[in-house]
Amino acid sequence: MHRLALSVATLFAIAWAPPSGAQHFPTDDPVIRQMWTEGMDRSQTEPLAHRLVDVIGPRLAGSPGLEQAQEWLLETYQGWGVPARREEYGTWNGWQPGALHVEMTAPRVQPLVAEILAWSPATDGPVEGPVTMPPADLTPETADAWLATLDGAYVLTDAPEPTCRAPHELAANARPETVERLDSLRTALRREWAQRMEALGSPRDRTRRLEAAGIAGTLSSRWSRGWGANKVFDTDNQRAVGLDVSCEDYGLLARLAASGHAPRIRVDAQAQDLGEVPQFNVIAEMRGTELPDEYVLLSAHLDSWHAATGATDNGTGTIVMLEAMRILKATYPAPRRTILVGHWGAEEVGLVGSGTFREDHPEVVDGLQVGFNQDNGTWRFERIEGQGFLDTARHLPVWMAAVPTEIQAQVTVEVPGEQNNRGSDHTSFVCAGAPVLRLQSPYDEYRQYTWHTTLDTYDKIVFDDLKQNATLTAMLAYGASEDPERMGRETAILPVDPRTGRPRAFGPCRSPRRASPN
Repeated sequence: MHRLALSVATLFAIAWAPPSGAQHFPTDDPVIRQMWTEGMDRSQTEPLAHRLVDVIGPRLAGSPGLEQAQEWLLETYQGWGVPARREEYGTWNGWQPGALHVEMTAPRVQPLVAEILAWSPATDGPVEGPVTMPPADLTPETADAWLATLDGAYVLTDAPEPTCRAPHELAANARPETVERLDSLRTALRREWAQRMEALGSPRDRTRRLEAAGIAGTLSSRWSRGWGANKVFDTDNQRAVGLDVSCEDYGLLARLAASGHAPRIRVDAQAQDLGEVPQFNVIAEMRGTELPDEYVLLSAHLDSWHAATGATDNGTGTIVMLEAMRILKATYPAPRRTILVGHWGAEEVGLVGSGTFREDHPEVVDGLQVGFNQDNGTWRFERIEGQGFLDTARHLPVWMAAVPTEIQAQVTVEVPGEQNNRGSDHTSFVCAGAPVLRLQSPYDEYRQYTWHTTLDTYDKIVFDDLKQNATLTAMLAYGASEDPERMGRETAILPVDPRTGRPRAFGPCRSPRRASPN
């Protein structure tokens, strides 16, 4: 082991392309030139994204949408002459949302912006009821008396926001003392609300007790701190509908309830529970001609949350890997090493698809030359991190050196890297000592506005960047496949984990859940 003092950042800034758009190719490699032409001039990213994001749409684990997307991938690869297969890894609770109508009926009539939470029960037709919230003085001793008043009610379960203005707008335009006051108010609201909810017990106990009281539904709001965007996940509700309500409308209901104006809402939520259904990864493969038992892995999860269409999480990553494979098939059909693409299922519920592939295919983990995972946003790649593998310092710059200099100038290569990003499918392999690297796009705007939100839709995709990302991915896969040397797995000492005071560890790997928890 070698101690990692500072991550070495190598910024490839050889030359920018001239305004004419002509490219500087550092080498005369004809495959690289063909890849550029195929990926940049003949890109298929727009029709592929339209089919996946607009036509198929959301791809929640266990949903018919995910199954439809997997069937489309198999058909697409078959049309290109690339062998592809579905691999079953377990089951998940099947669920399909339908139409949703939510409106306030008192003290006035107004439609509300809401989304049904994943795996929520439906309503039995339109169900109207009062909106209420836990009282400020609720205690474990008074909880039963309050619960007895909830039959047929919709219960607010989150603290309302004092403002739904985006923080960067407040920072730019408000007085500093205004920003400070709003931040203090938000902190106080959340602290007070947590005390109210704690009177009902643990989160799972709260759900059980609320449903036993006969509530019509729960209302929550997870604002993204961006204009008009909420993050929408799932619910533990077994009988009552669970809804996410927009920041603005949730605040309205909370203010009316607090002031005694007795808001009422009517909800008509359709959803279908499909029971436990089989789940799959889609694997495409171009078999190596010289080293078939060594692998280059292209990696992206196919599933998404359901409140939007999963465009940037992770439709863009899926399209990058799909298009990269098309480019490779057209320009490099006989790779030296085997090139695999993993379109993982159930990443959003615990890295399930990639984790089960790791467990089921030790030969790929053992024979892995390198992998490249993409899972955030739409902008062009700005950074590739070596994930703490020391030999990335010898190999990754060599693979990048053949890439057109216009792309080189935009990408920072950090080797060996500090494993700053640990929440996606690359983690399923890095924990086992297999070098799967993350192709990183800018993060902040993605995290605020489209990551798991109601705004993650086709219109957010920037196709100039998407086709460049797919082309670069194909070039990296080509370089890794042709590399005369196998990349080693010696690891750096990672930065200190502040929770333990010791360097972060690479593993151990966690065994993924192969069936839904309920």
